[in-house]
Amino acid sequence: MSKFRVKTTLVEIDGDEMTRIIWKMIKDHLIHPFVDVNLEYYDLHVKNRDNTNDQVTVDAANAIKKYKVGVKCATITPDEARVKEYDLKEQWKSPNGTLRAMLDGTVFRAPILVKNVQPNVRTWKRPIVIARHAYGDVYKNAEIAVKGPGKAEIVFTDVNGKEERKLIQEFKGPGIIQGIHNLDSSIRSFARSCMTYALDQKIDLWFSTKDTISKTYDARFRTIFQDEFEKNFKRDFEQHKIEYFFTLIDDAVARVMKSEGGFLWACKNYDGDVMSDMLASSYGSLAMMTSVLVSPNGDFEYEAAHGTVQKHYYKHQKGEKTSTNSMASIFAWTGALKKRGELDNTPDVVRFAEKLEQAALTTIESGYMTGDMSSIADPKAKSTLGTEEFIVAIASKLKDLL
Repeated sequence: MSKFRVKTTLVEIDGDEMTRIIWKMIKDHLIHPFVDVNLEYYDLHVKNRDNTNDQVTVDAANAIKKYKVGVKCATITPDEARVKEYDLKEQWKSPNGTLRAMLDGTVFRAPILVKNVQPNVRTWKRPIVIARHAYGDVYKNAEIAVKGPGKAEIVFTDVNGKEERKLIQEFKGPGIIQGIHNLDSSIRSFARSCMTYALDQKIDLWFSTKDTISKTYDARFRTIFQDEFEKNFKRDFEQHKIEYFFTLIDDAVARVMKSEGGFLWACKNYDGDVMSDMLASSYGSLAMMTSVLVSPNGDFEYEAAHGTVQKHYYKHQKGEKTSTNSMASIFAWTGALKKRGELDNTPDVVRFAEKLEQAALTTIESGYMTGDMSSIADPKAKSTLGTEEFIVAIASKLKDLL
């Protein structure tokens, strides 16, 4: 069988730990045997990021801007323990945060649904999609550890040298300070992306912040969303009989647990990070979630929406058998290939990616799955497969479908 040829270079961003192991397995069993694609490779292994002073992350973002589509493996954001473990120069910031800051836009995360795993929340009958703002807040912060008594202020100096100050806290002893920011332009592109997606999918849009407490910062999000809706989207929403709905984040969390699903939930950066994991877990597994960053300039970065599966990696290093779910990483590849095929006008590449997704879903629905799914499947799994066994099983199904 001849390979499916991808016309334009695809940016590949490698990662860390168990997901790095899975990444190679996916390429060896599901990509390279079937697809002829030129991959521009960037290694975001935490040690390589350290060796390049994180320049490799910046280079990867610029490559996505050049070629428009990238696919990314999960990566480590080092804490103090990781600095010691990998002998790093410093606690480098989140590579995802750097990529998202450079590309801007919105992260859309949707559950990967299979017939033999039902949501833990029994009222959910249709998928809930998370739209996560991809810029600013705690992911692009400045922090100070206060060592003793003193005064903390926010200071803004405009281009004419005029200062505006606000007291944060009069410290009587040690403490901590964090400064965060956002941009009107980024918030507005976030709002437009969410409303465009909701119209495309013909689903309601929820947006939630905490503007009752954060009367300037969170309130700005609410104001811009409402302004964008009233000026550019209200008529189309009414025509398609879908709703834009704003509420407080705590009210949204309460409502979502009793809803039937079937809507887009727009969240600020941190809220979207946390809530997407909650949704993924409720739908079956953190590995059962797609994730794509869409920039206002038409750049797309597909990724696994979970971490590097550290515990499984340590087992793998010891030679012990692992049963790690690779679905999110597989769907990152299929999402990138589908988008590359759409942009290149190569429908055969799109069809291949769709067949790969079908093979992955059919494998689980046929009763063959990894340990995280077999414990909750109904009917029970026929076989709980190891990490590579599961990918090989999907490859077998894929060959049949092709």
